[in-house]
Amino acid sequence: MRFVIQVCQKADVKIDNAVVGAIDRGLVVFVGVGQNDTEAIADRMVKKLLGLRIFADENGKTNLSVRDVNGSLLVISQFTLYADCRHGNRPGFTDAGAPDMANRLYEYVLGKCAETGIPVARGEFGADMKVSLINDGPFTILLDSDTL
Repeated sequence: MRFVIQVCQKADVKIDNAVVGAIDRGLVVFVGVGQNDTEAIADRMVKKLLGLRIFADENGKTNLSVRDVNGSLLVISQFTLYADCRHGNRPGFTDAGAPDMANRLYEYVLGKCAETGIPVARGEFGADMKVSLINDGPFTILLDSDTL
C-alpha cells in the first residue's frame, strides 16, 4: 500500500464540476492499493499516517500531528501510485490491486480514519476526479508499506 501525503491549507475534490469532498487545514492522502495488500497492512499505514508529526508547533518545528492541530483528512484513491515505468514510456499497472479488492481496502482505510474522530472527506473510487489543494510548505511524504 502506498500513501502520498500532502500537508494542505485547504483542498477539495470535484466530480463533474461538483465538489464531493473538501477540507481546510489538514492532509490530502492519495491511497494506492497493491495486489498483496491486506487489512493488517492498512492498519499499519493508517496508524503511521495519523501519528506523523508534520505540522509546525509554536517554534516552527514539525512536531504536531493532524490530530494535534485539529486538522482534517481528504482521502482519495489513486491506483496510479503503482505505475511501473521501468519498460518503455507507457506505465504498466499490473502491481495495482484488482478493482474490487482495492475499493474494499480504500473503504477500509476511510473507515479506520473516521473511527479516530478526525474529520474525513473523500473522493470516489474509480471516478475521474479533479483535485485542488494549497500545499502548505510544500510538505509531501511518501509512505510505502514495503518500507515501514
